[in-house]
Amino acid sequence: MKLEFLQLMSPSLPVGAFSYSEGLEWLVQNKKVYDETTLFNWIESELSRGQITIEASSIAYIMRDLVNWSDHQDVKHKLIIEEWNSWLSSLRDSPDVRSQQLQMGESLLQLLIDLDHPLPDHQKKFIWTIAWAWAGVCWDIPKIDLVEGFLYSWVANQLSAALRLLSLGPTKAQQLQNKSLLIIKSQTSYLLEHNPKEIWISDVGAIMAQQSHVELYSRLFRS
Repeated sequence: MKLEFLQLMSPSLPVGAFSYSEGLEWLVQNKKVYDETTLFNWIESELSRGQITIEASSIAYIMRDLVNWSDHQDVKHKLIIEEWNSWLSSLRDSPDVRSQQLQMGESLLQLLIDLDHPLPDHQKKFIWTIAWAWAGVCWDIPKIDLVEGFLYSWVANQLSAALRLLSLGPTKAQQLQNKSLLIIKSQTSYLLEHNPKEIWISDVGAIMAQQSHVELYSRLFRS
């Protein structure tokens, strides 16, 4: 495994992921998620049929198109990346999550610029999925590892949020992270074999939680 991959997955990566709960805070306050079982059910549901599955499935395609843009550095290939950016952003119903995806993407792309891995023309206005794919291209990370890491990091961020929202404890969080590994591996294999534009998702509950988060009287996480 490339050491750069560990850097990409590190919780200390300065992209602000720790400040978002992606609807989990609303679910906890409304007692939809209240213990380790309901928390894991939420994580499993999102890994199985949430929006993140389409984003994860898109990574391999985006990597290919990023390589083309980097090699040719022309408008035609840049427009393909911009189409990915617009399409994936439009699938996020919550404006807060769209803002999150852009903020985290810009932060990672700025970090890659600082590490001497800029996109052509030092572009930064892209969402998290595209930034993650570009990191994979820069560090030559295999597609399967990059997609597994994408899903693993999402679970880790959800558990990090849960530690601040529930009486969970770090040991239990680690047990749940470990429990998610088989799902991550099986989903990665499935997602790499399917066109992201043909994947069926059903995460109405997540969408409602994300859109309702801003209405909470008090919040620990950003809206």
